[in-house]
Amino acid sequence: MAADSDPESEVFEITDFTTASEWERFVSKVEEVLNDWKLIGSGAGSSALQRGEFTSGSWGEKAQEIQFADFKFHITHHFLKQECEQDSGKDQLEEDAFPLAMQDLLCMNNDFPPRAHCLVRWYGIREFVVISPGANCEAIISESKCNLLLSSISISLANSGSQVPMFVQIQQKWRRVYAGECQGPGVRTDFEMVHLRKVPSQYNHLSGLLDIFKSKIGCTLSPLPPINIAIRFTYILQDWQQHAWPQQPPDFDTLLGGEVGGVEFGKLPFGACEEPISELHLATTWPHMTEGIVVDNDVYSDLDPLQAPHWSVRVRSAENPQCLLGDLLTEFFKLCCRKESTEEILGRGLADEEGKENSDISSALSKLTEPTATVPMSKLSVSNMVHSARKHIRRRRRLDESPLNADILNSILLYLFPDAAVEKSSENSKNRMFSCGKEEQNKNSDYNLFLQLKSAPSDSLTYRLALCACLVNYNHGGLRAVAHLWQEFVLELRYRWENNYFIYGLAAGSPDLRCCLLHQKLQMLNCCIERKRARDEARKALEGSRERERRVSGGRPAPESSAATASGSAAREVSPGKSWDSWSDSEEEFFECLSDQGESEEKDGSKSKAEGRLHPHNNMTLLNSTEPLYVPVTQEPAPMTEDLLEEQSEVLAKLGTSAEGSHLRARMQSACLLSDMESFKSANPGCALEDFVRWYSPRDYVEEEEVVEETGSRVVKGELSARMKIPGNMWVEAWETARVTPARRQRRLFDDTKEAEKVLHYLAVQKPADLTRHLLPCILHAAILKLKEEESAEDIPSVKRSIQHAAGQASKLLHPLNPDYKKIEDFISQLMAMETAITRARSLKAKFASCEGGKGDDAEELERFVSSLLEEPEVVVMGAGQGPAGSIIHRLFVNAQRLADFTSDEQGLFGDMEAALLAPLDEDLVRDRKPAGGSSKVPDFPPPAGREILLRTCVPRPAPYSKALPQRLFCVLMREEFRLAAAFSSDTSFF
Repeated sequence: MAADSDPESEVFEITDFTTASEWERFVSKVEEVLNDWKLIGSGAGSSALQRGEFTSGSWGEKAQEIQFADFKFHITHHFLKQECEQDSGKDQLEEDAFPLAMQDLLCMNNDFPPRAHCLVRWYGIREFVVISPGANCEAIISESKCNLLLSSISISLANSGSQVPMFVQIQQKWRRVYAGECQGPGVRTDFEMVHLRKVPSQYNHLSGLLDIFKSKIGCTLSPLPPINIAIRFTYILQDWQQHAWPQQPPDFDTLLGGEVGGVEFGKLPFGACEEPISELHLATTWPHMTEGIVVDNDVYSDLDPLQAPHWSVRVRSAENPQCLLGDLLTEFFKLCCRKESTEEILGRGLADEEGKENSDISSALSKLTEPTATVPMSKLSVSNMVHSARKHIRRRRRLDESPLNADILNSILLYLFPDAAVEKSSENSKNRMFSCGKEEQNKNSDYNLFLQLKSAPSDSLTYRLALCACLVNYNHGGLRAVAHLWQEFVLELRYRWENNYFIYGLAAGSPDLRCCLLHQKLQMLNCCIERKRARDEARKALEGSRERERRVSGGRPAPESSAATASGSAAREVSPGKSWDSWSDSEEEFFECLSDQGESEEKDGSKSKAEGRLHPHNNMTLLNSTEPLYVPVTQEPAPMTEDLLEEQSEVLAKLGTSAEGSHLRARMQSACLLSDMESFKSANPGCALEDFVRWYSPRDYVEEEEVVEETGSRVVKGELSARMKIPGNMWVEAWETARVTPARRQRRLFDDTKEAEKVLHYLAVQKPADLTRHLLPCILHAAILKLKEEESAEDIPSVKRSIQHAAGQASKLLHPLNPDYKKIEDFISQLMAMETAITRARSLKAKFASCEGGKGDDAEELERFVSSLLEEPEVVVMGAGQGPAGSIIHRLFVNAQRLADFTSDEQGLFGDMEAALLAPLDEDLVRDRKPAGGSSKVPDFPPPAGREILLRTCVPRPAPYSKALPQRLFCVLMREEFRLAAAFSSDTSFF
């Protein structure tokens, strides 16, 4: 009793059996995921699978990460998206109906899907869950761990009531080995798999596989229910040596004939440098057969591919085949990352030598004062001028120092400036230059693509320069050749500016801000040349008129008024309605304009002189007199490029919002307005601000009709608008400060000499990398046009859609001032993929066209078949081996087999002959060699690269009185792989 009352005896250890273990928490987590994904209870629906739905339908996927202790797993739900009504399917389910996965095991509408998850292909199920080890976790190899995971999913399925099959990935990932389970009311399906590297000899045919299947289902019924068999053999064609290469070879006659610039430099290369189709897979299928129909054992087989009722074909493309256009774009894009300047690339020797020569001031002055018009303009050709412009630069350069060959360089320059080879005056060259864009726009529907890409028109000099720079970089010397070409190009532009010759291939007018900046700069230079030409022509006309007046007056100088009148009449002969900068005797530079009226004086001399009149304006008269209101000759606004506009905007923005800054900003912006006011005052003596507003801005002059009470007549009265009456109005201030000065005596709004030198300096300091960035929109524009041209010949819908999408995408990439070059690199990769698709189509069509024998309907069917091969993962061959496409495919395999047999015999014969030469005593060696084309028959098809056999039946398991449940065995037999994927169902009602 004492021992029982001892307090120490009352202390005992307490074990808490309610604490969850790591395994229990893992099972609970799996159940929680199934509940979150709403995979508990019965299946989602009972609609039967339609034929080909696994391929044509879309698959969905959900994924989540779970843990077993410190081991990470990925649990993924794969499911086929179906548009059937789920609720009606649930209502039709019976309590003891099979799960959908068991029904799918027996479905024959989607055997051997070409594009699906491996478990879908092996088991034919539409929905399943996979648990696989994490990315950095080791594979589940030990048998105890595999059994633990299988137990976990079995408990999770039982607790949740989910009827979706669940798999666990075991062994190494590359082996694709899965084990799983599916549970239903009173039924269970076990998914098992065997994977070996070699095919056992006793199971290398249908008979052995049937034996395995029968033994595993263990059915004791006699006779055994029929076993449904589906067989698919795959044959691979890899040898294309008997077919002509679809890529056209270069025109060597043209290349060697000296016409490289005129022909080759206007075209981008296109096509694959290697075979883009690596393999053609022919799948011959025998569906829905029973065991007694076909014989296939180790002695004999009925499975002749020519007798297969179903043929299907797929093509496998070569991985990243080398293509010309893609390589061209990639190599050109790499220049964007280079840092070297043109001087660093070409060396400073030439620049130093030129600097020493130009240091002679007297020589420079003599060149400046040397007359440039000693020969009449009509007697000179542009080609002679272009040649003389470059001769003094290249006369000291040795040919071996030039990155570009002289012949190639001349060909490129003639392609860029074709007017240099035409014996025409510069005025004719000007007309052709300005009209080519409109002709191209009328005949080419893709002309306006440059507006989307912010590049340049496809007939412009900038576009042609981009092509030449890209081709020179790819074929004629890389970075140094591009720098050399750019240097020569800038020299050519400077020569044309100094000698007043228009730049060929640029549209007239101000710079087009929709184009790339380089194109705008070239247009600006052309505007400067146009202004300079007009000024020089006006000077010559003025001097000519003065000379005529001097001769008429007998050597006496002509009066100023007569000279002015003669100047106006001579100018009208040159270009009516145009204006130009003129020479002036004063130190300042003035702008001289020309008009139909020109400078005029009143004949009677009684009224003040009016100058710079163009024509009367709508029969209007001045408000303060009865004189007509004349439209004055004004200066044209100064053209600007987008970088100058941005610079001007920044300057105006820095002035701030203060009163002084706003006033200064307004004065800067009203320079053109002030010039127009001075011209208007000169053309309309005695005018008022209201007269100017009536012509310049009619909306700011409000007119009203009033009735005079005394006479009853209507009188029109007008006044300035409200905004014109605001105190401190800039128009009023400008009108008060404006002088009476015709446009020809005003300071120039646009200094063409200064702007031209700025453009030439801008171009001269551009590095090859800068040039590449400028020309990149043009070369991408050219690439898209090339893809459109090539696709139109092949008619590939997917590529056509991709090109349209690419054009829209490129417009977003190229319009920003600082584009994202990583995205442009990805865009170039997309263009390369389109080129690969086009070359793949061309290669495939060439292969089928070389064997084409059918006409009419057969030809159309073949064309549809080839187009489908490019768009779909697998294409059914109509008529199997007896159809037009099947006959061609058969012939392709026959030719490849004969060529392979001939090559092997030829190699063997040569080997035997070599051995005979080395050992002359062995005379029987060559004689005993079987000659090629002997009695042995060459098979039409090679051994199948893969054999797939699908066995299905419905038998009671595990006892004869159990429910008849679906059983399935999928067998894969390849040269280095043997796989059995089995699904065995059991009745668990009494077990």
